[in-house]
Amino acid sequence: MTTTTLAVLVPLLPFLGAVAGLLTGRTAPGFVRPLAVLPTVAAFALAVLVASRQGGGRAIDAATRLTPTGSVPIDLALHLDGFAVLVAVLVGLVASCVQIYSTAYLRDDPRYPSYAALVSLFTSAMLLVVYSGDLMVLLVGWEIMGICSYFLVGHYWETPEARAASLKAFLVTKLGDVPFLIGLFALAADTGTFRITGILGAVANGGLDHPTLIALLLLAGVAGKSAQFPLHTWLPDAMAGPTPVSALIHAATMVAAGIYFVARLLPVFAQSGAALVVLAAMAAITMVGSGLAALAQDDIKRVLAYSTIGQLGYMAGALAVGDRAAAVFHLLSHGAFKAVLFLAAGVVIHAAGTNSLAAMSRMGGLAQRIPDAYWTMTVALFALAAIPPFAGFFSKEAVLVAAEHTALGDRHVAPAAAGWTVLVAGLLAALLTAAYATRLWLLAFRGRGAEAPDHGRQPAAMTAVLWILAVPTIAFGLSVGVIGDWFDGRSLAPTLTTAVLSTGVALAGGLITYGAWRHTSALAARTRVGTVVAHPDAEPAVIEAQAMTAHTAAYGTDGDAPDPADPGRLLLGPLHHHAAAGFHLDALYTALFVRPVRAAASLVRFLDREVVDTYVRGSGTGARWFGTAVRRAQTGNVQTYLGALLAGSLVLVIAAVVFANVNAGS
Repeated sequence: MTTTTLAVLVPLLPFLGAVAGLLTGRTAPGFVRPLAVLPTVAAFALAVLVASRQGGGRAIDAATRLTPTGSVPIDLALHLDGFAVLVAVLVGLVASCVQIYSTAYLRDDPRYPSYAALVSLFTSAMLLVVYSGDLMVLLVGWEIMGICSYFLVGHYWETPEARAASLKAFLVTKLGDVPFLIGLFALAADTGTFRITGILGAVANGGLDHPTLIALLLLAGVAGKSAQFPLHTWLPDAMAGPTPVSALIHAATMVAAGIYFVARLLPVFAQSGAALVVLAAMAAITMVGSGLAALAQDDIKRVLAYSTIGQLGYMAGALAVGDRAAAVFHLLSHGAFKAVLFLAAGVVIHAAGTNSLAAMSRMGGLAQRIPDAYWTMTVALFALAAIPPFAGFFSKEAVLVAAEHTALGDRHVAPAAAGWTVLVAGLLAALLTAAYATRLWLLAFRGRGAEAPDHGRQPAAMTAVLWILAVPTIAFGLSVGVIGDWFDGRSLAPTLTTAVLSTGVALAGGLITYGAWRHTSALAARTRVGTVVAHPDAEPAVIEAQAMTAHTAAYGTDGDAPDPADPGRLLLGPLHHHAAAGFHLDALYTALFVRPVRAAASLVRFLDREVVDTYVRGSGTGARWFGTAVRRAQTGNVQTYLGALLAGSLVLVIAAVVFANVNAGS
């Protein structure tokens, strides 16, 4: 079987699994789990085979004309380069682990068949984005992911948090997709093709007439899909969905799509220095702002959500300095350790009966209750904090090295201003990342108080995948010397300067947070927080839904737990409340956009009901009155009818005579 045929099967198998799962979900429920897991695992195996065959060599292209358009044609095309095949392996690995994990996490959920089918469809759409060689076909996968995220985030639709989060995720990403679509059409108009190879060839020959405009339009869609400032606000709220969905969205699919898109078309963005500076500023604000917000969150999943936003900021920063190899390298390593963190967080929530770090800090023995989640989450947090020799250290170093070279003028793809912006923000974000990672670990696993509830060992399907994903979390960075062929042949090895700087600030962030925790932890025993513990014996998905509802009821929608024992509160000081509320961007958007739109809708409704409907009702009332008047004349008396006829005839005769005399006199 050719490599092209194998690549076609990679997105096709999860799609067929989704269709079969939807068709048999009610009639043959015993087939739902195999139909969810087996096609996804098979797609992962084929993706590994495609990657081994491609081997980091010359890109493999195949295409067939999908439909004639009369202008720019649309092709069903594959473009398999080193980036594509490795990202497909990541998507297949994480999706397979999520499907296996979900069989236990949602084991008694009545909506599991539709959930599993949507996860398979989500996986297929991302794989289509990864392998596609035509932007219109890529857009199909891009939009399918958007609608799947709406349904998956809103899986617990009985809770108001899930309903609001799913709608917000859909609307915010669509807000970015509108200029994104315009940018795609403008790009095709300038280059005469939607094929990625054709576009890159036209750019190399100077065939792009409006590079800045096109790049900025495309960046709007990337900001929405990859949760970059200012369209990042949907991602923390998306934690209202099931934990496996969070792992899939945050690690390997939807949020990675925007970064991957820019990496594919980086020469287009490199045509505009202004666009790269804008991307660098966007990445810098995202990195620093999300780090501060993560340090103030009480919900363990929201900490990880803001962490995802910040790590995506690193990837965007690498692209802003013109290094797509560093961006994709960090995308791959982040996908592995972030999947571990989210899936382990699901185990923690199940064991603790709460998603509140404040409540966990008042529990003892949680680490002993869930040793698999404890150790794998510890490893993943080391990777997140970029501590050597874990994967996150090497990939984050690649980003900082690229920024350093651009800032010092060793590389000229992007302006030096973009390099300095990314480098300074990246080092500051490294400090914040280590701080919130240390805070999460201390509050979750070093709590003091009553023993955490013990309801047996966690299901093997939930713990086994943690160790599977822990392998690339530990080892992927060590392969930095042998994977260069898949990354344009570039060296991804760290340099001494940035390695010392970033590791130093990471250790400083961790030690400062540890000192703050030692100072505040004594207050935990003397200060009670709101009761947010769910029923400990329910299945994991039920506990998570109960915990979210209880957390909102106890602390409000901002989730700012009034916990004086929180080291984040001590470190941030008066900034804590603003950081916990995401710096009030939601309130700002509500004032600037939501309220004016609602006011306009209310005005339209008023005009429709009170003006338009008045005329409609008036015409009906007039017709009714006229009918009443005519009805009164229908007496049924023949003499009356004859008298009226004669009177009318007489009036007409008199009128005719008068009219004739008037005309004769004139």
